[in-house]
Amino acid sequence: MSETIENEKFVELNYKVVDVKTDDILVTIDYPLGYVHGVNDVLSEQVTKELAGKMVGDIIEVPIDTERLYGERDESLVFTDNIENVPKEYREIGLTITTENEKGEPKNFIVTRFDDKTLTVDGNNPLCGRDVVFTLEVLTIRDATDEEVDLGGAVGANPDINEILQ
Repeated sequence: MSETIENEKFVELNYKVVDVKTDDILVTIDYPLGYVHGVNDVLSEQVTKELAGKMVGDIIEVPIDTERLYGERDESLVFTDNIENVPKEYREIGLTITTENEKGEPKNFIVTRFDDKTLTVDGNNPLCGRDVVFTLEVLTIRDATDEEVDLGGAVGANPDINEILQ
């Protein structure tokens, strides 16, 4: 009988975040995410509950409530400027530009478009305002070692994807 996901099992997953409307893959990983089920909170409680009892090869899809995570999309965080006012090194779609407010707090803006006249940056989280699904595929299930249980995951790893999962 195949092993199933339960507490203190070491599990490896592939995952991606898919835009429901366009079917575009918005986030993916290049290497498996490993964690110890029931020990590590790298995954939200909703995802952990969905994974319980699954076996290698199983795929689950969990909707992500982006409004709860990031709030409503704020159009006041979208800025367009004359391209001549923007240094050349910032003229790249997808580039993250970090600025500070008057209190010294960092804020990230992503270059979303530019042409020969203007450049636009967006301070909203890239998933904000989207209808997305978190798709996970179970790759490995095995008994976790004592050290993995203590660490909550693979030895030497530091998984942290809570930002998009809770």
